[in-house]
Amino acid sequence: MTETTTATRATEAPEAPDTPPAPQLDLDAYLSRIGWSGERRPSATALRALTFAHATSIPFENLDPLLGSAPSLALPDLEAKLVHGRRGGYCYEHNTLLTAALRDFGFTVTGLTARVRVGARGALRPRTHMLLLVHVPGEARPYVADVGFGSIGALLEAVPLVADTEFHDGPRRHRFVREPHPGLEDLWVLQAFLEGAWEDQYAFTREPYEHPDYEVINWHVATNPRSPFHHTLFAQRSTADRHLALVGRTLTETYHDGTRKQRELADEAKVLAVLTADFGIEPPEGVQLPR
Repeated sequence: MTETTTATRATEAPEAPDTPPAPQLDLDAYLSRIGWSGERRPSATALRALTFAHATSIPFENLDPLLGSAPSLALPDLEAKLVHGRRGGYCYEHNTLLTAALRDFGFTVTGLTARVRVGARGALRPRTHMLLLVHVPGEARPYVADVGFGSIGALLEAVPLVADTEFHDGPRRHRFVREPHPGLEDLWVLQAFLEGAWEDQYAFTREPYEHPDYEVINWHVATNPRSPFHHTLFAQRSTADRHLALVGRTLTETYHDGTRKQRELADEAKVLAVLTADFGIEPPEGVQLPR
């Protein structure tokens, strides 16, 4: 009896150590940051309103990669930076933060990646953009949510993943088209209607990506010397009446009626002043921007 008991115990797996609980988002603080106070339930109406509020409240910026470091994607760090601090971020930061908020509401969220086509001119780029596929309880079709693209062609609110149907998200117009692809499904291509024509923004499939995947892509995009985010300042902000884009020292204001203003900022002091006053971004202490 003793030998049998001893042998049995020897083959039993040791008890797993206690795993710390996953960090929780301060949902009240997040909703205050984006100025949203609607009913907290996972509906299509709430999803559209949440994504619009986020996209028009928290700016896009790449100051951390510009200063030589990959931004942390840990939820406490994202909360400290984007919610409690006067900072923005780029796609991995925005959409990771949004994922936590949507799951708190009760949505099912799947992370995806896309190949950006804006400015590609036919070149095949790697999948480096993060977006979200969101399932609303009781609805058969999923939605695409993306608050981290930043550009004038970005989604301002979540839209259903349906091909060849035009959507109006705020003042913007979007649609998805399908393209042949040798993988398990054809590509979904997000297009924006800009200056009288449909323009590709990015292309993706519905293959799920997980947090470790984004950690690797985030590090590559932030630190690779060939990455534009590593050597050029990008800041973007969408408001009720216009879209602001700062690339290097070139500031472009595009209004919803299509009119545009562009000017060159004189020096680093002016760039820092514009980041603070117009974009709502408080640059890190002692930051020095590249020329």
